[in-house]
Amino acid sequence: MRFLLEVNMDDEALAKDPVGELGRILRYWGGNLRHYPMTAGDGSEIYDSEYREVGRWRIEQGGGDEREGAA
Repeated sequence: MRFLLEVNMDDEALAKDPVGELGRILRYWGGNLRHYPMTAGDGSEIYDSEYREVGRWRIEQGGGDEREGAA
């Protein structure tokens, strides 16, 4: 399985303070993961500090490393 996190860095709050806002998002959603069974298909929208949707996390079935040049 694979855990994927996508955050739109063009959002107003992220553009103004990318390090602070992304850190807040990671802390919040990292702590919130315990509410999910963490199986393929799980996921949720991600919101910034102004409660605007800025991305999504999800768990997908599959694996392998699709990065270019990965061993």
